[in-house]
Amino acid sequence: MLYDPDCPLCAFVRDWLTRQRQLVPLVPVPAGSAEARRRFPELDHDATLRDITCVGDGGQVYRGAAAWIVCLWALAAHRATAHRLATPAGAPLARAAVLAAAKYRAAHHPTGPAWERADGWTYDRARGWSYVPERRAGGGRPAPG
Repeated sequence: MLYDPDCPLCAFVRDWLTRQRQLVPLVPVPAGSAEARRRFPELDHDATLRDITCVGDGGQVYRGAAAWIVCLWALAAHRATAHRLATPAGAPLARAAVLAAAKYRAAHHPTGPAWERADGWTYDRARGWSYVPERRAGGGRPAPG
């Protein structure tokens, strides 16, 4: 699991996860670090600093709510919760938890207020959350409806 070492919330969650009994080992690696680049050379390391990211032992990459669910699934006491969050009924709650964490992170991160997800959601401390549809290959945004 990749975490932002400059983020107080990320460090807290890393510490909490590593204190739990794990059914699948979670190895915390600072996002964007030399170790992360050595272990995962094919990963977009800038993106790992913007969005929670976990890499499975088979090379699977999980981001956002899916990464958080994978972390919970690895823990003995929280596997059932992970299964519930992975359902269509639980997915909005998982996403809300990740977005709330991102809002807190943006407000307390030393590098500034902006936080952007690959799916188009952006948080800015002054403006709050906003959504910009994904950009097209040519760099332009899709035409409105």
